[in-house]
Amino acid sequence: MASAVPFAEPPWVTGVPSPYYDDSHRRLQQACQDFIGEHLTKHAMEWETAEEVPSHVWDSFAANNFILPALPSPLPVEWLRKLGITHMPGNIPVEEWTTTHNMIYGDEMTRAGLAGPPGAITTGMAFGVPPLLHYGSKDLQERFLPDLLLGRKRTCIAITEPDAGSDVANITTTAKLSSCGKFYIINGTKKWITNGVMADVSTMAVRTGPDGSGAAGISLVVVPLKDYPGVSRRRLKVAGQISAGTSFIELDDVKVPRENLVGNEGEGMKYIMNNFNHERLSISISVTRQARVALSTAFEYCLKREAFGKPLMEQPVVRHRLAKCGAALEAQSAWLESFVYQTSKMSKKQADRDLGGLIALCKANAGMVLDECARCAVLLFGGNGYTRTGQGEIIEKIYREVPGARVPGGSEDVLLDLAIRQLVRLYAAKSKELKTASHL
Repeated sequence: MASAVPFAEPPWVTGVPSPYYDDSHRRLQQACQDFIGEHLTKHAMEWETAEEVPSHVWDSFAANNFILPALPSPLPVEWLRKLGITHMPGNIPVEEWTTTHNMIYGDEMTRAGLAGPPGAITTGMAFGVPPLLHYGSKDLQERFLPDLLLGRKRTCIAITEPDAGSDVANITTTAKLSSCGKFYIINGTKKWITNGVMADVSTMAVRTGPDGSGAAGISLVVVPLKDYPGVSRRRLKVAGQISAGTSFIELDDVKVPRENLVGNEGEGMKYIMNNFNHERLSISISVTRQARVALSTAFEYCLKREAFGKPLMEQPVVRHRLAKCGAALEAQSAWLESFVYQTSKMSKKQADRDLGGLIALCKANAGMVLDECARCAVLLFGGNGYTRTGQGEIIEKIYREVPGARVPGGSEDVLLDLAIRQLVRLYAAKSKELKTASHL
């Protein structure tokens, strides 16, 4: 059931009219609330504190097709039907699934306010599988997609390195051909890889070109991880999102069949960029829900907590803090909804061209809004918001997750700059088109 606390829900969930949602969206929201609420949300705090999501949770989500909504839309209909999957949760035909359905799923997955437990389920599917779907050869798809889509095996996306975070073009992990030409020999390290310790395989960015080749030397390769010779991996102790399994992976002469190459050599950067809009929208969706949880929890606390002889809510400074954050949150939420709707009505090519920069900006803004809402909540909770147990525990945990919202998917400063550069390029292109049209 939707919460009545102000700022706790996207307006449409409370019954406010919206042009974006139809009956299929309401069915999905209810199906997600029922299943995810029972199998994830009510245990999320316990599992994040324990720093581990039990393996049976993945099995339950896979068995009920609740890992597939993490894929970008449109869904791989041909593959899903081949595997006997005709409908998504909420009894929605796979052909009718859109980015609006993705948003509802992502929002409900983060209803507990924590990014770790849902990240343990969704990250590999959302970011590791799409390159295989879009660019993998028929043989590569046949070997890996059935197990990945049905949840029999898990994957992750492994791009980031100790010295190459947002600067993807400068990764140094190498994949050199063996003397027989049948294998890649991979050496290097990957860092901050979500789901890395629980994945069976990885869609990994490697350098197949010479040193100094930049983006033109990057390729994607499916690299086995679990019990595979030359691969070692360990958890990284990060501040938040701990149960999502952030990992450090070392590769020492790892021998991988050349047939595991995704697409063509040297085109890996293009393949990575192809999924950026989905990645950044996915992060924006979950981060915006986290901001809702932080702000609405603080709002509810201020209604009952007394200080100086009256409830906190009667203090003007408290209302002022809540109002400023509420305005930023609802503006971000409405902006996000508009992008999701637009991408559901546009071709991917058009959306990448016209919305890429703005979606990067939306993701960056989501992190900034979460920062404001989480900091507001900590201040209003006082000492309780600084304590890892008790009534402020959720606020303390969310505040520790703020950097994890502002860095992955492109660090905030990188995305702010990227957004403007892309808008300038788009302006130049459209101006040229208008001048050409005027001379016809």
